[in-house]
Amino acid sequence: MKASALLLAGFLTASATFLLHSFDTRPGPKFWSIAMADTIMKRNPGTPQDSLTRWSYWKGYTLNGFEMLWRFTGEQKYFDFIKREIDPFIDKRGNLVNVNLDSLDNVMAGNIVVGLYEHTHDPRYRTAAASIRRAFDSFPRNADGGFWHNPNLPGEMWVDGVFMGEIFLIRYGITIGDREYCFDEATRQITIFAKHALKADSGLYYHAWAANPKLATVIPERKMLWADPGTGLSGEVWSEGLGWYALILVETLADLPVDHPRRHEVLDIYTRLAAALKRVQDPKTGGWFQVVDKGDRPDNWIDTSGSAMFTYALQRGIELGLLNRQEYEPTVAAGYRAITANATVHENGLVDINNACDGVCVQANYADYVGYPRTLNAKEAVAGFLWATTIVERSELAKDQNQP
Repeated sequence: MKASALLLAGFLTASATFLLHSFDTRPGPKFWSIAMADTIMKRNPGTPQDSLTRWSYWKGYTLNGFEMLWRFTGEQKYFDFIKREIDPFIDKRGNLVNVNLDSLDNVMAGNIVVGLYEHTHDPRYRTAAASIRRAFDSFPRNADGGFWHNPNLPGEMWVDGVFMGEIFLIRYGITIGDREYCFDEATRQITIFAKHALKADSGLYYHAWAANPKLATVIPERKMLWADPGTGLSGEVWSEGLGWYALILVETLADLPVDHPRRHEVLDIYTRLAAALKRVQDPKTGGWFQVVDKGDRPDNWIDTSGSAMFTYALQRGIELGLLNRQEYEPTVAAGYRAITANATVHENGLVDINNACDGVCVQANYADYVGYPRTLNAKEAVAGFLWATTIVERSELAKDQNQP
């Protein structure tokens, strides 16, 4: 190994040690990422009742975490789990089976299909991914080109959907082809949403925007619209929603060519968001609140799902050289402390994730967001926890694998 590589490896190991130990001294598993992945596998043994059984965005989100862990550890069981969960949806000819692509949510799992093609070169996965790519050709849009979240939500752009669609497009462009369309469309959606949903000059973004507020979804429990009649915006900056946006920004920047005409714009959005997240992070717990910028409210609470997403997005930005390590590493370490503090390990080794919500759609106001029922092991929080702990523990995982 070259001297420069040895120095880099030593630096990364020291960095990981700082992240893992300087802020979190509670007893727990050696690697939270491995404990979480093993828990997911035990709770999803392949029965119809499994939370990962059907094709869904949380299936794709979770399996992307397994892919990261497989890459960092080389443990074949993680890759085998991915294949076991995806293969029932693709037949011998590469046709999708029991997959409905009528929502951006349902596109998301296509990202891991592309990943399986990367790793195996099995043409079935390429054929399946191509059919998912074609779904974008007829997907409904607003006049400015922004995708509706799904055809039943006329004019509505949700921040969740920006992640769901573009995480697939970027990887498809890198691995399979149609690069110009994929990169242009992904950056177009990211920047259109930013144009509409920015909260003043805060660097933070609202959950959703409606081109025609009068047609926006009615919140069933309140029998009221979520969209402001003048601006079309939802009322609050929701933690997990902003987390989806942080993830797609940094993952796009990871693969977007340096000479792409919109790269600077995406980078500017990301760095402003990172600075805002650093500013609104709770100094006591290290986490982020359910309504991100209203941590002074006594009924607001730390959301594990969004906190995990922000922890990942900031650490990924450090690794890519997009953020200053010295400035943001303590923020990441505090985020890691916060999410692991919301994890419980039982005697049987299974991990539970607390303080998160399952499947939050756009809500009408602050009270609806902070009052939304919390769910033990909310699917998005479990997957987000896996992403965040895997990237923070990355260097230590690699070091552990190399020990005799």
